[in-house]
Amino acid sequence: MKVILLSVGKTDHPLLSQIIEEYCKRVNFYIPFEMKNVADPKNRKNLSEKEQKSEEAALLLKALQPSDQVVLLDDKGKQFRSVEFARYLEKKNHTVPRQLVFVVGGPYGFAPEMYDRASDTISLSKMTFTHQMVRLIFTEQLYRAMTIIHNEPYHHE
Repeated sequence: MKVILLSVGKTDHPLLSQIIEEYCKRVNFYIPFEMKNVADPKNRKNLSEKEQKSEEAALLLKALQPSDQVVLLDDKGKQFRSVEFARYLEKKNHTVPRQLVFVVGGPYGFAPEMYDRASDTISLSKMTFTHQMVRLIFTEQLYRAMTIIHNEPYHHE
């Protein structure tokens, strides 16, 4: 199984980018992992919230393969403790044939067609984070999950 983090927009803060890249390298020691981005919709500031979500959905759906299992990172999703997230990934590793794609939406969340395409929704927190911070938090949690699965001393209960 390969894990992909698919996001709308890019990380433009250099320090965050460095830290995210470090966690990406660490994760790839355990499992194939890749970050992919789709561009922000053109003329985004002139679009309504609904139009923006629809444009983002079209870009995200185009980036997905038919066989991808899709998980939305959404504030309304299920919350896990780190150990529970590790078990979730372990189970997915046995059931997902090719790619498990976690998706970070735009500033207004996801259009209905993204919920239709997804098999799960997961919330990283009840708090709101910038989309750039979500990429960092997710990659760190993915690394933490890998160390939990492999009984390594990174995570402490």
